[in-house]
Amino acid sequence: MLQTAFTELLGVDHPIVQAPMGGSAGGALAAAVSNGGGLGMIGGGRGDHDWLATELAIAADRTDKPWGIGFLTWAIDSAVIEWSLEQRPAALMLSFGDPTPFVEIVRDADIPLIVQVTNLDDARRALDLGADVVVAQGGEAGGHGGGRSTLPFVPAVVDIAGSVPVLAAGGIADGRGLAAALALGASGALIGTRFQATHEALIPAQVGKAIVDAHGSETERGRVFDIAGGAQWPAEFSSRTVCNAFLERWRGREVELAKDIATQQEYSRSVARGDTDEMAVWAGEAVDLITELHSAAELVPLIVAGAERAIANIRRT
Repeated sequence: MLQTAFTELLGVDHPIVQAPMGGSAGGALAAAVSNGGGLGMIGGGRGDHDWLATELAIAADRTDKPWGIGFLTWAIDSAVIEWSLEQRPAALMLSFGDPTPFVEIVRDADIPLIVQVTNLDDARRALDLGADVVVAQGGEAGGHGGGRSTLPFVPAVVDIAGSVPVLAAGGIADGRGLAAALALGASGALIGTRFQATHEALIPAQVGKAIVDAHGSETERGRVFDIAGGAQWPAEFSSRTVCNAFLERWRGREVELAKDIATQQEYSRSVARGDTDEMAVWAGEAVDLITELHSAAELVPLIVAGAERAIANIRRT
């Protein structure tokens, strides 16, 4: 078993965390990952109370292992955090924005705080605030993020983190990626796209197929889909998606798209239909490594076994 400072802190078997992907990381996925020995995370996003109550109940019903909740820092308020902490998750994760207003609330609840960062300034702030775990997310990640590359960014965060566990994120989808994260000094890996393509994720079948069929060279960062969907994300956080017909039409025309209400309405209808030629399919650069859908509970030990093989091969060379 791969024991690290992170597994000891959270009481999990393996140094694997499933990213709290908004809208797709529900209770079933979180429970499956936790049952597999990792830390499953429910994607709380902007803090929809009814959705969260349903998904948290599913997680609590399906596992007695630790699981957590993640939120978009820029899109929530203290009331959401307070209510979520009352549900006694094993950890609470904040991503994208200044976590300062919420740190004391989490600290008072005596629940580990995980803060995801995309640059060194934000990493220093998270550490100064007393984050229990820092996630160093590289730009290879699917969905929203920053511009730093995972390979040089993770050890830079490790170097300033001291005894605080760091998780690597961005472009990790198998055991070799986990082994690489550990070699960089991280205490584990936070994995998104690979767990998006699982039977337990809350995604339509056609989205799972689009992820399996995609290649890393077909993904790119931009703001087209946020603008089309009226997502109001801070401009500093672009999103990595699979290229499709909608992106090809509107790349470079973001200002025009922001004023085109008819196209935005049609985009909403495309999302409702699950039309992957027209809607965002969030995926990271490691999508090449995803060739089939798995059960998330089975995927965790597969990743661990792959990491152990990779480490053994390094030792033999």
